[in-house]
Amino acid sequence: MKAKTRKLILRLIVVVVIIGAAAGFVAWYKLFRQVPLHYASVEDQFKYGSIGAEDQAGLPYWIVIVLPRMFPEYLPRPGGFSSVGLVWEEGHELPIGLTKKTIGFDRVGINCAFCHTATWRATPQDKPHIVLAAPGHQLDGQKYLRFLYACASDTRFNADDILKEIDRDTKLSWLDRMLYRYLLIPQTRTALLKQKEEFAWTNTRPDWGPGRVDPFNPEKFGPLKQPMDDSVGNSDMPSLWNQKARANGKALHWDGLQTSLDEVFINSALGDGAIRKALPMDEFQRLKAWLIDLQPPKYPFTIDQPLAARGSQVYAKQCASCHEVGQERTGTVIPIDEIKTDRHRLDEWTQGAANAYNSGAGGYTFNTSHFRKTNGYESSPLDGIWLRAPYLHNGSVPTLADLLEPEVNRPKLFWRGYDVYDQSRVGFISSGADAEKTGFRYDTSVTGNSNQGHLWGTDLTQEDKKGLIEFLKTL
Repeated sequence: MKAKTRKLILRLIVVVVIIGAAAGFVAWYKLFRQVPLHYASVEDQFKYGSIGAEDQAGLPYWIVIVLPRMFPEYLPRPGGFSSVGLVWEEGHELPIGLTKKTIGFDRVGINCAFCHTATWRATPQDKPHIVLAAPGHQLDGQKYLRFLYACASDTRFNADDILKEIDRDTKLSWLDRMLYRYLLIPQTRTALLKQKEEFAWTNTRPDWGPGRVDPFNPEKFGPLKQPMDDSVGNSDMPSLWNQKARANGKALHWDGLQTSLDEVFINSALGDGAIRKALPMDEFQRLKAWLIDLQPPKYPFTIDQPLAARGSQVYAKQCASCHEVGQERTGTVIPIDEIKTDRHRLDEWTQGAANAYNSGAGGYTFNTSHFRKTNGYESSPLDGIWLRAPYLHNGSVPTLADLLEPEVNRPKLFWRGYDVYDQSRVGFISSGADAEKTGFRYDTSVTGNSNQGHLWGTDLTQEDKKGLIEFLKTL
């Protein structure tokens, strides 16, 4: 009997071990298995590749797919994610800037293209032209986040209703269905409501609006654990092309708080929800090499070449010392007392935040040592300036023609986010019924929105202004 008992116990142990191993494998496979996300084309890697944001901040794929259909009332208008300015390519399941990576289950995160992809049209009837690495002037990232928070706050964000909606698109396996019902749906709701609470401070500040973001307050008040203040950092999304002209110790970000392009990649990914262990450093180097040499798109309309030639002389006298590659002040920080533009973005970033970053606060232990506090805004090259409207660091001036006007003559109210191009003034159409219908009302009297400063060129003759604008189209 003892021999039989020992044999039975041994068999039971073997069975338990096998069952435990099988359960462990299934748990690993369904929750933690990593499938590399790599695209042969570097352009596709930029558009759809991972920056490491899916591990912790990623949302379950099928939840993302059904939310716009379940909660259209929380979007600004019909059109799903297109209504917040995300750009779709025909034949793709997700818009540019949203990634789909398998980490156990399919998860959706964001990447650099989320903020740095633009569209433009010559007329309202045209199909939008998509430009990578351009400022995403039409994207309202805050409305995207608030849409997710509103969905999670709705009582319909529950397993029964969401699974019923998923059933319209696919038939989940029994195991996946249980995973969504008992784990993914409730945990996603909890995570979104927690993030909504963490971002509640944004409700007391002016809205970002399309093409803008508060880039550093989320990190100050979150991982860096800096004291809460009332600063407003709303600023335009910059272009990413031609980094060769901006590398080698030049000032990076609007206020030049960084001088290391590698650290900018890391910081930007962490700010988009990536975690340290998930950062794809090899892919970052690949994207960096591409952006180093990527040239801005050429101005797509007719240029008056004789007028541009005249304007080149005006540019050489008025602009080149700060904006021409190789000039002493290009890529440096121009003191706020000299440039006199709205200072709120400058004041957002503090010496304490810079020290915290460089000391590895918040788990940012990548030998970051180039964060600093400055006293002004950087003077960048003007390459592709035609597609970088609206202008100034906070996007407070809609066109180049307006920028060359004295402050008193610049528009006080305009609509931004419309992608039909204004060829006469060089920028995007910012007034009229169509712009008002799809755009964001920008009021320069709102905190952080001032259009003051940068008065160079405002005293030129009208002919010189026309020539200068014509020349700037060629850059």
